[in-house]
Amino acid sequence: MNSVFHAGETALQSAAGSRERLAEVGPRVIREEMPEQHRAFFASLPFLVMAATDPAGQPHVGMLAGSPGFVSAPDGRHLQIAGRPAPGAPLDALLLPGARFGLLGIEAHTRRRNRANGRVLARSADGLSLAVAQSFGNCPKYIQPRRALFDPDWRAGAPAEERASLSDTDRAWIRAADTFFIATAHPADDADPAHGVDVSHRGGPPGFITVDGDTLGIDDFAGNNYFNTLGNLLLNPRAGLLFPDFTRGSLLHLQATAEILPGPPRRLLLRVNGVRHHPAALPLRWENAG
Repeated sequence: MNSVFHAGETALQSAAGSRERLAEVGPRVIREEMPEQHRAFFASLPFLVMAATDPAGQPHVGMLAGSPGFVSAPDGRHLQIAGRPAPGAPLDALLLPGARFGLLGIEAHTRRRNRANGRVLARSADGLSLAVAQSFGNCPKYIQPRRALFDPDWRAGAPAEERASLSDTDRAWIRAADTFFIATAHPADDADPAHGVDVSHRGGPPGFITVDGDTLGIDDFAGNNYFNTLGNLLLNPRAGLLFPDFTRGSLLHLQATAEILPGPPRRLLLRVNGVRHHPAALPLRWENAG
């Protein structure tokens, strides 16, 4: 039986002193199918965060939104999504049958989050059918308590703008952020479920991300010690980042190359090499729930 963790993850677990424990615990918490609790959780959400890789191996991350119930789980190994990323968004062109995906469901006001990865089974004009290979819950730390509500009266904003580097406005946005999502991927696209695409949440008080030109810096706070994100980056340093604007519904997508600096605390540097700003991209509104 293959390990639920790959070589990058186990190397960092060993360095942190958690490898022996996770070798025993991992197969119990990272399952081959979704438990009933996760299936019901995904079906209750108004949005999902998803990731996939382009042909060059660059991860991209985006959000899909809809009225609760737009995601359904007919059984423990499949998800149906009644919707797709915005037309023209990089992620939409990548979620093709056979493509690896990473998926995060997060309910910030209850600090619940569950993850899944696997392969796209099919897509249509109406949505996506997904085959789940791994399903697991996540540490509830560092989630900012706000409630997402689907807005049926939403109107799309201006077309997305793409640039090679950060603007001063982008830097101010990132410095003020308390939440972002990061997509990473194992370099091998094979049948091993551990060699998947991953998307995870990062949060903290405004200012927890430093910005120096086009380089972002984040201390790696202790969580579940799975090292899904950093383990991927150890083997494949490319990352996709997503910063939501919870006031205007805009999205800031970044492509970056990562460097892991030893600690303590361990620090992640992300050198931005691509920017996509999509105004009023999400049919969601947000309420503080702290």
